[in-house]
Amino acid sequence: MGRTKRSRPFFTSKVKDMQIFFGLNATGVLDSDTLEIMRSPRCGVPDVEEYSHLQGTRWNKNILTYRIGRYTRDLHRNTVDSLVKSAFSVWASASSLTFVRSHTRTADIMVEFVTYEHGDLYPFDGPRGTLAHAFGPGPGVGGDTHFDDAEYWTAGETGMNLLVVAAHEFGHALGLKHSRNPDSLMYPTYRASRSANLLSIEDVGSLLPQIMQNKCASDTTFDAVSTVGDATFFFRDRYLWIKHNEHDDIKEGLITNFMPKIETSIDAAFWVPRRSAAYLIHESMFWTVKGSLVRGKPRALSHFGFPAWVQDVDAAVHIVKTGRTLFFMHDIYWSYNENRRVMDFGYPKYISEDFPGVNTTINAAVYKEGFIYFFDGPQVYKYDYAQKQVVGIEKANSWLGC
Repeated sequence: MGRTKRSRPFFTSKVKDMQIFFGLNATGVLDSDTLEIMRSPRCGVPDVEEYSHLQGTRWNKNILTYRIGRYTRDLHRNTVDSLVKSAFSVWASASSLTFVRSHTRTADIMVEFVTYEHGDLYPFDGPRGTLAHAFGPGPGVGGDTHFDDAEYWTAGETGMNLLVVAAHEFGHALGLKHSRNPDSLMYPTYRASRSANLLSIEDVGSLLPQIMQNKCASDTTFDAVSTVGDATFFFRDRYLWIKHNEHDDIKEGLITNFMPKIETSIDAAFWVPRRSAAYLIHESMFWTVKGSLVRGKPRALSHFGFPAWVQDVDAAVHIVKTGRTLFFMHDIYWSYNENRRVMDFGYPKYISEDFPGVNTTINAAVYKEGFIYFFDGPQVYKYDYAQKQVVGIEKANSWLGC
């Protein structure tokens, strides 16, 4: 009896955890809604403690091999090959990852159709219930993905759709955990009728930290760079590094981790000290950020007085001494008077004419102590604004302490 009493609170706690995850009333009791969820076909990545879209481990390379070992008899081999390839393509199209099929005995991700006990301590349970499971990145079984061959696998809406289940499991093989969002491909229960685009914004955003190259890689580039108060912000894709000017430590993560309202990449950014405000631009819209808080809704880029044909910019930088913000696009730039809040007359002008030595499309720009630093891919041009000349070339990764 004592053992039963000790285990009941544990069981109740686990039921509550599951109910919270799925947005049910957290009673700890196996009511009808809870039982319905439990009976739903689902992924077998174990236990409620794992239910999170927080990232786990990741692969240390961008080209991954896969091999299909044992096949299912439900589908022709060529169909299985095609669906597995398509499932990997779902993730490849949203990242810099490349998946290459291997015909040798070894591969990063081994794909197999098996039943019941199959040698990995996570036996399958027959039809319905657990459909498949996958191991996170790593050597040995890391990345390996198993499908329960007791299920009826199909390419359509009858049975279990192999493309949908495989795409979900390969997310785990890339290091993603489960999501609480029913629209996410990484939601744990199976839904056959998904949109043609399997990935949600959350899926793509969760993947980025898994595939980010080492910040000290020689080809490190940034989409936007800006001082913000006593720190410098470096944007790339939907990722952000924050380096405090007085310290060596760097905070990093998804942009949404720091500014939840911003679910896109940032194309350009600049800081106006006298307003203590940063402006973050994505395509034809921009956000105003004070402190770490996004103020209000995004506004149109036309607010700055651009002609209607300007729908995005490559880089922006505020020059404190002149009170001007410079906007760069392809081979031209504009000058905006922050005091009068109007575009200066006579613009746009050619970058190469007014910034000799900078004969390139600019990815990002930042102003510090009389110099404009122009980021061009992995290189940074140090430009003396008073002398009108390039005085040095640095590596972009040096800005992150590399």
